[in-house]
Amino acid sequence: MGVTKLEMGHFSSMFNGLARSLSLKKGRENSGNGNYNGTEAAEAMAKGAKKNDFILRSSGTVNVDGSKNLASVFSKRGEKGVNQDCVIVWEEFGCQEDMIFCGVFDGHGPWGHFVAKCVRDSMPSSLLSNWQEILSEASTDSDFDLDSDKFDIWKHSYTKACAAVDHELEQHPKIDSFYSGTTSLTILRQGEALFIANVGDSRAVLATMSEDGNLVPVQLTKDFKPNLPQEAERIKQCNGRVFCLDDEPGVHRLWLPEDESPGLAISRAFGDYCVKDFGLTSVPDVIERYITSKDQFVVLATDGVWDVISNQEAVQIVSSTPERAKAAKRLVQSAGCAWRHKRRGIAMDDISAIVLFFHSSPL
Repeated sequence: MGVTKLEMGHFSSMFNGLARSLSLKKGRENSGNGNYNGTEAAEAMAKGAKKNDFILRSSGTVNVDGSKNLASVFSKRGEKGVNQDCVIVWEEFGCQEDMIFCGVFDGHGPWGHFVAKCVRDSMPSSLLSNWQEILSEASTDSDFDLDSDKFDIWKHSYTKACAAVDHELEQHPKIDSFYSGTTSLTILRQGEALFIANVGDSRAVLATMSEDGNLVPVQLTKDFKPNLPQEAERIKQCNGRVFCLDDEPGVHRLWLPEDESPGLAISRAFGDYCVKDFGLTSVPDVIERYITSKDQFVVLATDGVWDVISNQEAVQIVSSTPERAKAAKRLVQSAGCAWRHKRRGIAMDDISAIVLFFHSSPL
């Protein structure tokens, strides 16, 4: 089926944001200072969004007038030093009124906090740039159908963006990511569609109403640990090793073929180039989910939450918080208390969460 007039109208509107961005730099092009590409356009959008308070990179709330979305964000430093978690929420992503982008990033290693921030800052622009390029190419195909091809376009965009971000990170002149890296969990809402891309062991949990009227959790992502069958097989094929240390029973880690390093407890990450040839990958797992009237919110959180809080507990904590704007803070604080009770004697991890509410008014 080809592109209808209605679809073409929708398709054209997707480029309004890009066109507005491009116009900002038109003078520069006319002066002969070089071409203005999609990456520059995306970066210009990010600057404009930040100026208009559409981008949040710290604890707080995003609630744009007229939007269906409300995002509650909170991050807490653990007991291991500098906070290596970071977050982002970008409302009207890419100047599109029906889109919002959210992400949590969990750094590790001596340069982990720098790596996490670098990936956090470059991922949205890279994703936008690749999305617009792929969308443009797809529109020339007579069989292109905007609705049925939407997931494939976003999956392709995410895959290309993650590869580009990981490559750029390796070449970064000021960040040493050979023994450091970060996870990345991002969600893009476009209308009533959710596109989730996961690299690592942060987790997205949806809260939805069951048939009997109870709010129940639905885990949307996999925790990419080295002992997952598909992950372990890939690592084995690449000559990496997966095993637990004697003093950490049940904690499977990824090791080099002959050295007992680096001992990563994840199988997917940006950076960590010491083991990129031995099974570690930055390829994202991309899924889609369409929001129904029963779906209330989604929680994105680093493993500092999920190590001590169950999916059901997280949904209960958020849903019982009187003020939606404080939902993420209450979840993070609850996880902090759980660390002190359940993990006594173990240094608390950094803890970060984003709660994205889907509907403008509560139940």
